[in-house]
Amino acid sequence: MKIALNASAELLHADLGRLRDHAAQAADDGFSGWWLAQTGLIDALTAFTALADTAPGLEFGTAVIPTFPRHPTALAGQALTAQAALGDRPMVLGIGLSHRPMIEGMLGMSFDRPVRHLIDYLEVLQPLLETGTVAYSGEAFTAHIDTGRPTERAPSVMVAALGEQLLKVAGHRTDGTILWMVGPRTVTEHIAPRMREAAAAAGRAAPRIVCSLPTCVTSDAEAVRNAAASVFEIYGQLPSYRAMLDREGARHPGDVAIIGTEEEVAQQLEGLADAGVTDFSALEFGTSTDEFARTRALLKSLL
Repeated sequence: MKIALNASAELLHADLGRLRDHAAQAADDGFSGWWLAQTGLIDALTAFTALADTAPGLEFGTAVIPTFPRHPTALAGQALTAQAALGDRPMVLGIGLSHRPMIEGMLGMSFDRPVRHLIDYLEVLQPLLETGTVAYSGEAFTAHIDTGRPTERAPSVMVAALGEQLLKVAGHRTDGTILWMVGPRTVTEHIAPRMREAAAAAGRAAPRIVCSLPTCVTSDAEAVRNAAASVFEIYGQLPSYRAMLDREGARHPGDVAIIGTEEEVAQQLEGLADAGVTDFSALEFGTSTDEFARTRALLKSLL
């Protein structure tokens, strides 16, 4: 299992310089990748373009860009521009539906027929990334375009998927899935088998399963777990995440966070690998600078 960093907590500072420093340190430390959410007013793909001269060799990935606010033709152009700036470096375009309360409540957009929306989205997005040409008329999106691309290297496409229908779409049509707040039992019993089955049926290679969780090395696991339950409380309330927590037998997000001593955290990460996770993206978390330092030191030792 590869180990990467999830830099999304840095977005709270809305500071591109902090992101640059974080990515550079991740590369220096030897991590496999650097993942960034699309939240707030820093655009993840634009940030990748701005950081193209930073952290050579580090895979950049979005985790994830919501599909409803952006037409797939616009996203294809943004993604290809970022990939052109990155050159031969690998990039993952992680996309996802987001959640009804966000799309309807915050943006005032319809969240109707999300699975159909995603299928039509991919029908437009992927041909444009791969060839610059698409001729598609769907229920949610229509696009008839034939144009040049700024790079012949198409980014890998992955989908945030939790429910059975979305896992089937992700496995059948993309390179993998990107998970958040999903524990090892759920990966073993629900995520991995459905992704692999769908990929095999489509004749695709075994899918990547990228899992991100709050991660902390500490001597006071109970205190940190309670802190995580509070900080990430919203994820226990959104229906799709709540369903995954229920599958795991978790009371709240703190129960699936990777928390404990060096030995305990290493064992938990080994459990994720055994469950079928191919890439772990650690969102470093803690209640003290010492915990952050211990967490980074352990993660580096596992590379």
